[in-house]
Amino acid sequence: MKLIKTQEAEGHVLCHDITQIIKGVTKDARFRKGHVVTKEDIPVLLSLGKDNLYVWEKDDTMYHENEAAEILKEVCQNTHMEASAVKEGKIELKAQCDGLFRVDVERLNAINDIDQVMIATRHTNTPVKAGDKLLGTRIIPLVIEKAKMEQVKEVAGERPLCELLPYRSLKAGIVTTGNEVFYGRIQDTFTPVVVKKLESYGIQVTEHVTLGDDKEKITEAILDMKEKGCDLIITTGGMSVDPDDQTPGAIKATGARVIAYGAPVLPGAMFCLAYFEDGTAIMGLPGCVMYAKTTIFDLILPRVAAGVPVTRRDLTRLGHGGLCLGCGTCHYPACSFGK
Repeated sequence: MKLIKTQEAEGHVLCHDITQIIKGVTKDARFRKGHVVTKEDIPVLLSLGKDNLYVWEKDDTMYHENEAAEILKEVCQNTHMEASAVKEGKIELKAQCDGLFRVDVERLNAINDIDQVMIATRHTNTPVKAGDKLLGTRIIPLVIEKAKMEQVKEVAGERPLCELLPYRSLKAGIVTTGNEVFYGRIQDTFTPVVVKKLESYGIQVTEHVTLGDDKEKITEAILDMKEKGCDLIITTGGMSVDPDDQTPGAIKATGARVIAYGAPVLPGAMFCLAYFEDGTAIMGLPGCVMYAKTTIFDLILPRVAAGVPVTRRDLTRLGHGGLCLGCGTCHYPACSFGK
């Protein structure tokens, strides 16, 4: 650092906090360490009795923390994301729309392995609302070698580290199954739960039928909804291993490619997912979706709504974090479930 006259400080970086004291009003830092002095700051500094300042010596091989934060922001920022103004070397990104937030975790880890830089994000595949905070970036010291930031850009590559995928405008069909509902022995309390969750992602239910435990009719209903243009078809009930549970076989009989029947998630182990060749998804929902606040349905629906194909590997990897704790007050997605 070096000592310079305040009147010559424009563009220089302060090495220390500068406190402002107004009796009975405030005693706090008026300018923080790391602040870049502007032309407008100079009269204020002089009024605080600062005719001289300690500043960092300019070095063409170094970036100030604010400059480095801008580079980290550029590495992360994608469409539908809004950046905050840089403050004390930190920039945050917020969502500009509802959607699915995704992170290339491997590249994120590689960047955070570089000493003196940090990017902190939400978990990948997290559903977010417009205005939600997505991530924050900064470097640890006040200044950092330009060569190190070039390393960051090299590790990051050409694609932004993150993406926010808006939910698509989808039409859904629901096949409610079960003799107990079909014959009026009990009220259908399953379908309203599914409809409400679909609506929260802007998905319109355009088709709905209630059928008994008849494999052929369930298959026909799914195919009919596909023919009528449904982008997502959901079956409720009949997903267990009882003799009357015909839904998994009916889904398979449609000719759709079954990704998995069963997933390492509780609640939701008996979940089934299949895709037609054009990408239309079929979800077989187990009974837990009817009564549990958060289930595997809440983990997979945002991905389908955002147009992200779900693989068997995606499902099997849900096991780590796939145990819902059934908290008295549910905080999903601000919890560890599915992470």
